[in-house]
Amino acid sequence: MYSFKIALSSINEVKTFVNAACSQMCDIDIVSGRYVIDAKSIMGIFSIDLTKPVTVNVNGTEEEYNAFKALVQDIIVD
Repeated sequence: MYSFKIALSSINEVKTFVNAACSQMCDIDIVSGRYVIDAKSIMGIFSIDLTKPVTVNVNGTEEEYNAFKALVQDIIVD
């Protein structure tokens, strides 16, 4: 599993993120506190607190991780 943090500050960023997640074959989750949400679920993402950065877990190969990370590069935070 590979992880990185993102910040979703607008509806368009959420839409772009979900579309990028749906284009991947591997499982991708968002972790916010004690909640784990499927990154391919737009309703699930809107059910969590998006005022703070969240952790993205990519459950796939290193190639899948790198490909997905490149798609969402604009919303990654350190």
